[in-house]
Amino acid sequence: MSKSSRPTSSRVAIIGSGNVGATAAYALMLRGLFTEIVLIDASKERAMAEAADIGDANAIARPTRIWAGEYADVAKADILVLTAGAATHGDETRTSIAGKSAEIVRACIDEVKAVGFDGVIVVASNPADAMAQVAQQASGLPPERVIGTGTLLDSNRFRQRIAEELGIAPATVEALVLGEHGDSEVAAFSTVRIGGVALDAFLDGRMIDRAAIARDVMRAGYTINHGKGFTSYGVATAIVRICEAVHRDERVVLPISARLTGAFGLNDLYLSLPCLIGAQGVLRVLEPDLRPDERLALLASAEVLRSTLDSIA
Repeated sequence: MSKSSRPTSSRVAIIGSGNVGATAAYALMLRGLFTEIVLIDASKERAMAEAADIGDANAIARPTRIWAGEYADVAKADILVLTAGAATHGDETRTSIAGKSAEIVRACIDEVKAVGFDGVIVVASNPADAMAQVAQQASGLPPERVIGTGTLLDSNRFRQRIAEELGIAPATVEALVLGEHGDSEVAAFSTVRIGGVALDAFLDGRMIDRAAIARDVMRAGYTINHGKGFTSYGVATAIVRICEAVHRDERVVLPISARLTGAFGLNDLYLSLPCLIGAQGVLRVLEPDLRPDERLALLASAEVLRSTLDSIA
């Protein structure tokens, strides 16, 4: 049966029951998107403990079956969330752990491929853009069905930071961070809109420290890591938002990591741009109208990602 004609499953599988995977499972349970959530981890004991803990919370939420499963359970899922990978520590960059993460991601995808998974993969393993490309190549799935969380979290941080600066609600701000989910990311101020009004027009002559805002957004993960040793809530929320868009066939535009086929002259590279997301994954990659300096920064970010991929080839 083809992917487009088979019934929609209400199962999501999450590989990796660490801080991000478990938090994503908990958030998905609260959201009530799926009737089944299966956790898979190299440590079965960890997966079982997290499933039991989330199951306790589920007693007063929407009915959801949550359990620690095996790779065979992935076969019946429509969405696979991949969080397994190497972890950063302190000021260690995401790209510095690419080699270790790539080994883990390939091993996980080999298992998934063996059981015949044919759904959409959402990759949150760091570095997210490179690991999405590794996962797609290893899985053999069409590129549109392998999505990296990319700069969705960074864009949310960008909106939040601008909202704080202007004293308005984040929900009223449209803003995109593009390129790598990492140190070379591009906070595209030209994309900022408040109620459809461009940022410069909204400021009406007022000055803001754009460099400081962009730096704060890029450094946010490091700041959180220093304080608690890991990040979880923000990226888990980004995972849930992508799963929701796919599961409900929302056809909504989100800044996520997808394989480019010509946008900004880039090909065969996973990088974050605004994308139209639906039940089949990425339906269309959009090419926003950027300032010349933003375009150059985006191309430089793409070179960083290519270098990362070359180092793990």
